[in-house]
Amino acid sequence: MKRISSVSEDTEFTFNPLIVLELAKKTQNETIEWLTQRIKERKHLGGAHLKIKPLDAHTKNSQIFLIGASWRRLLVGAEALGLVKEYQDGSMRAFIYQNKEDYKYFSDNNDDFLTMAEQQYIIKRELENLRAINETMVPGYPQAKLYPGKSIIRRLQTSGLLLQIYPLHNKTELKKLGTIWYKRLQVALQPLNDIENYFGQNIALYFAFLEYFTIALFPMALIGVPYYFFAWEDYDKYIVFATFNLLWSTIVLEVWKRWCAKLSYQWGTLLMKRQFEEPRPGFHGKLGLNPVTGRKEPTYPTYKRQLRIYLISVPFVCLSLYISLFVMMIYFQMEALALAYSKEDQSFFSSILLYCPSIIYGVVIEIMNRLYKYAAEWLTSWENHRLESSYQNHLILKVLVFNFINCFASLFYIAFILQDMKLLRQSLAALLITSQILNQFVESVLPYWLQKRRNRILKKKFHISSLEKELPLVDQVKLEREMDKYLGTFDDYLELFQQFGFVSLFSCVYPLAAILAVLNNITEVYTDGLKMCCVFQRPFFEPVSDIGVWLLAFETMGIISVMTNCALIGMSPQVKRLFQRNDVELVLLVLAIEHVLLALKFILAFAISDVPSDIRTKVARMEFESLKALKQKQMKEADESMAKEEQLDETKREQEEKKKI
Repeated sequence: MKRISSVSEDTEFTFNPLIVLELAKKTQNETIEWLTQRIKERKHLGGAHLKIKPLDAHTKNSQIFLIGASWRRLLVGAEALGLVKEYQDGSMRAFIYQNKEDYKYFSDNNDDFLTMAEQQYIIKRELENLRAINETMVPGYPQAKLYPGKSIIRRLQTSGLLLQIYPLHNKTELKKLGTIWYKRLQVALQPLNDIENYFGQNIALYFAFLEYFTIALFPMALIGVPYYFFAWEDYDKYIVFATFNLLWSTIVLEVWKRWCAKLSYQWGTLLMKRQFEEPRPGFHGKLGLNPVTGRKEPTYPTYKRQLRIYLISVPFVCLSLYISLFVMMIYFQMEALALAYSKEDQSFFSSILLYCPSIIYGVVIEIMNRLYKYAAEWLTSWENHRLESSYQNHLILKVLVFNFINCFASLFYIAFILQDMKLLRQSLAALLITSQILNQFVESVLPYWLQKRRNRILKKKFHISSLEKELPLVDQVKLEREMDKYLGTFDDYLELFQQFGFVSLFSCVYPLAAILAVLNNITEVYTDGLKMCCVFQRPFFEPVSDIGVWLLAFETMGIISVMTNCALIGMSPQVKRLFQRNDVELVLLVLAIEHVLLALKFILAFAISDVPSDIRTKVARMEFESLKALKQKQMKEADESMAKEEQLDETKREQEEKKKI
């Protein structure tokens, strides 16, 4: 990243641009001066204490600004956010500015100690916490109301004055990362440490989970392919595959937890304290005092949020589920019509027509999922959650409930109401293949085409032969502002969740589901890497220690898969032949097996520790040393206080003796 040498009135310093802030073209000078002043002001005066410069100092009324910070400001911000760094003894500890010399690789003005992604994250959080103090409106715009505690950045965004804010790429590091990531053709593991260093833990953990899930699918694929070809029409034999499915869905997530803990400890997020999380930028309310931290922040009554959730959000979700089920019934009517036509006209066209309802339904499902997600995002934002984690949890819950019903309700109906295994296989294959084709087009083909088209336009605009060479900073900023904004890993995890459902729930009747998922995910690794490096703006770093509520979603799907596969085993002709005259005994046996397997699943989850023993030892040692350091600090303060008191007492005695003399 290039540095800008700037000269202030008193001293010359080097300005390292990290974030770009773009205002609307017609933003008034009064507004720009007020915003830049608030960004520059010190923390105790209500500012962010950051550095801000116009992109082109020679252009009047510039709307694009570069934001950076001094090295000391970044270190203080790292301590405030609880970033964890490696200590001299090799352990991972929360960074403390006063003890900065005790951390490995630390030196003054060494940008490598804090990665560029971490520096950008610190600045982003400072800007998000920039709140109104006594202002009642944005200067120059009376309609843009403010009140004490309101996020200034959020108000500027909702008022259309702040167009975008994004972190800059480091072209040199990005080129190196692309070479060892998506540009290589050999089969190899992803450079997760390099991805984490450049994009942060949230992006790296997604790619780690994608890689792990793909590898975990290989046993299912290796068994499923021969099983599919040797038992194509023999539905009696799916009991074997269903039994293996039970074991696979139980073990795969437990192993992931342990690997995730190792990665999180290595990346320094397993030890981060999140209990004092700052309010999210979109949270609004009257300015009050946090009773725990003592800081001023917006407050919003809990009962108002609960009323919005239970009186508006819950009915909306229920209405959406009703619409989804109504569409499903239309799909079954289409299936019935196609089947009736096929019986009357035995031809090649009629056999192809049998798959059309499932394909059309698959396309409709994808469209409904995307429309519902937009509505759920707006609704969750309107609920006004204080924490980003709470916002994400409510959003994911809304989306997952709808997606589960929308994607899998028809399969459950076919399997357990119609009990038509042939139609179940046909529908599962059509839904899975249609979903993967649409996702590959939207997430791979379309972004790749857009990237090629954008590159041709930019080459003409900047008169360059290659975009890979280092461009002047002004051209780089203008280039990146034209890129699409990365909207996070939500859609990526949702796609994997649906894929996990297709494989774990009903793949015993369509064993090729696993191999299709493997091929899709291998392609996903390269296309997602290309998008992250070339198509989207650089996303902000977000420290996370796991995949969050998505893990609970996958575990819930695993529990449902146990019930589903047990029911399919009970419905198999082999088992039914053993209980020809007593269906009650069959049902009781299936329920007993299901409960035993669920108990075994929970026992395994309890017996297999989520954190490996060596990591637990390191964490315990870190906590012990932190407690020891705290006690030493308290003892030192107590000794100093006692010494001062003794000195005061001695001074008083000397003064009294002098008076007596």
